[in-house]
Amino acid sequence: MDQYLEFISNHPLLFLALAAVIAMLIWTELRRFTVGYQIITPNDAVRLMNQGDALILDVREDNEVRQGFIEGAKHIPLGVLAKRIDEISGSKGKPVIAYCRSGNRSASACSILTKAGFENVHNLKGGVMAWSQANLPLKKKK
Repeated sequence: MDQYLEFISNHPLLFLALAAVIAMLIWTELRRFTVGYQIITPNDAVRLMNQGDALILDVREDNEVRQGFIEGAKHIPLGVLAKRIDEISGSKGKPVIAYCRSGNRSASACSILTKAGFENVHNLKGGVMAWSQANLPLKKKK
């Protein structure tokens, strides 16, 4: 124990850096458990979609959707999701899979959905980019 205290007193910056890294790891893990939604892979999303009545929510902008979207997805851009939440309020008890290009905006959408009372919310990890990398089909608007 004395050696630890001696190390800390001789290298305070290293110890502070270690403490900061540990604090960030703990914060990340606690946040992951308390977000209120699940993060799923494209294969898990397909499984949910095949099980039944899942709502697929595309929160990308209009120009991104023109490049391709998951078939059956409801498009509501993240910027207007809070205003248009009543359009999907009938799906509060169903699984909801939100996605964007990379999974970051859809995480914000998942937070909005859980605050609005949606119970079974999922964020597509990696978004439509991960979907494409998994060789899953995208549909293009005609």
